[in-house]
Amino acid sequence: MTGIPLYLTIILSPLIASTIVGLFGFAIGKRASHCLTILGVLVSTISSYVLLNQVLNQGLSYDGPLYTWLSVGDQTYSVGILVDSLTAMMLTVVTSVSLMVHIYTIGYMEHEDGYSRFFSYISLFTFMMIMLVMSNNFIQLFFGWEGVGLVSYLLIGFYFKKESAVFANLKAFLINRIGDLGFLLGIGLVLYYFGTLNYAEVFAKLDSITGVTFFNTGWSAITVVCLLLFVGAMGKSAQFPLHVWLPDSMEGPTPISALIHAATMVTAGIFMVARLSPLYNLSPTALSVIAIIGAINALFLGLLGLIQNDIKRVVAYSTLSQLGYMAVALGCGAYTVGIFHLMTHAFFKALLFLAAGSVIVAMHHEQDMRKMGGLWKYMPITYVVTIIGNLALAGIPPFAGFFSKDLILEAATNFHEHGMFGGSFVVFSVYAAVFVTACYSFRQLFMTFHGRERFRDANDDHHDAHAHDDHHGPVEPKESPWVITLPLVLLSIPSAIIGWLAFDKFVPGEFFHNVVFNADFYTKFLEEEPVNTVGMLAHSLTTLPVYLALSGILAAFIAHKSPTFVSIIKTIFKPFIYVMERKYFMDDLFINILAPIARGLGRVLWSIGDVLLIDGIIVNGSARLVAFCSRIFRKMQTGYVNSAATYMVLGVLILLTFCTSLILH
Repeated sequence: MTGIPLYLTIILSPLIASTIVGLFGFAIGKRASHCLTILGVLVSTISSYVLLNQVLNQGLSYDGPLYTWLSVGDQTYSVGILVDSLTAMMLTVVTSVSLMVHIYTIGYMEHEDGYSRFFSYISLFTFMMIMLVMSNNFIQLFFGWEGVGLVSYLLIGFYFKKESAVFANLKAFLINRIGDLGFLLGIGLVLYYFGTLNYAEVFAKLDSITGVTFFNTGWSAITVVCLLLFVGAMGKSAQFPLHVWLPDSMEGPTPISALIHAATMVTAGIFMVARLSPLYNLSPTALSVIAIIGAINALFLGLLGLIQNDIKRVVAYSTLSQLGYMAVALGCGAYTVGIFHLMTHAFFKALLFLAAGSVIVAMHHEQDMRKMGGLWKYMPITYVVTIIGNLALAGIPPFAGFFSKDLILEAATNFHEHGMFGGSFVVFSVYAAVFVTACYSFRQLFMTFHGRERFRDANDDHHDAHAHDDHHGPVEPKESPWVITLPLVLLSIPSAIIGWLAFDKFVPGEFFHNVVFNADFYTKFLEEEPVNTVGMLAHSLTTLPVYLALSGILAAFIAHKSPTFVSIIKTIFKPFIYVMERKYFMDDLFINILAPIARGLGRVLWSIGDVLLIDGIIVNGSARLVAFCSRIFRKMQTGYVNSAATYMVLGVLILLTFCTSLILH
């Protein structure tokens, strides 16, 4: 299968499965629901690998419309498909991780209400991401963009009877609306300046915007366009300060946490900037802003992972930090490196989320790590894959995360040496974040799998409080069933080796040639400093990052073994820890300051626009005008013949006067 049939198979398989299960899941039952959706995603996954093979070995590319959606004047808006190396790579990552999540969900959601509904949602989520990735124009990109936002709202609030889940999905929806407003304005400016929304046509007209100012303000038009588009990425990819929705999204079931945070929604903004690399290369200012915001994410939001006790929230804050690393790569003009880290991160982050879910299942849905400990004896498979995931996350060679993260550090150094604004801050942040990442990831490992079996205390308390129940002692945790552990084992393989295997294609190779365009200053850096896997491994032994990561692991171990050490650290950094516990007051800013302002502004706009203008003048005002005229004209209806004759003659005279004036003119 090649060409359009193959592309449509990738796109439509998850959609068809989602539609059938969504409409008839209640009738066909649980087994049929998960079989249909898994089959749909499996077909899409296999087709994506076929497509990747054709791109790699045959140089396949395609850019064309499927059908015309809308025509306005000389503007035509189509639903189209763009197939190139970036599309093929993203499709394989998205569908592979989605397939693992679908299989995992069978075990995790087995006893949950809304089983079929959940499978329908995650399959629809996959379809929306595929549409976003395969789009060849901004309109279709925006459709997929909003689609993943809508379905994420449904998934985060899946437990809709739980107040915290409803709050979390509303928070995610509203914060993303802020980002999407900027994104939509950016798309509008693209249409204004280029006269088209097709990627290829925009890239062909880039010279037309060079030197153009934004409505005579003195601001560079290309910088305004790039920053507005990046505001959309800040929302979807949870960049500071629009990151506040992502930790709360943990209220959704663990499978969707893995799907949203690993390969789909949060990577949409990173993908978008890489896809538009020719546009962003024209604005050094936009690149500096992206790099600085990414650096804030990488370090300061990563620090919040150190104080979390919820096992899923630790992984959530690590997502924020790793998204920061990706943004730093983009801002440093190393788009291919950012995409490389996106790919490696997708596998080890999905692995860590699903491993956390395996622990949660074993602990009877307990998520507090302070009530765990010693689980390695009971969950050996989950324990081993968690070690692999954390080694990849910490950037320990030769695991996947090492190669992509080390390249980002090199790109940041080059960014600084090139004299770009904010370079010193970016370099400091990404290097410091290496230590922080290793520290919080292994803190989680030690608290969960090592030390005293603290869950026995919780079980004893539960037994004492419910002596009248049939419980006769603590329930022993055990390894999760195969539908949970199989995806973990399969994801651990790329988490360990994908960086090594894909390195030559992503960095010095030609895989993204004429698709993703690294900034000139980074391209020259690569030419001057040729890299390969063996060289990077040897070089790592003489550079700082690996030793920072090992120091972070050692610090986590010391903290695990010595509560006194932790107490001293807490005492020394008490003011800063308080600020961290309040999440840098960002929730307070949005909820207690910005939300009331927005609510007040909304009331003003409602009272003036809706009540006064629309209801008062347009709707009710027109009705009052008609009633007023009716009262006047009603008096003319006397019923007498002479009155009717008078009005008739008067009407004829008016008509003759009007016609005469037209003739004379």
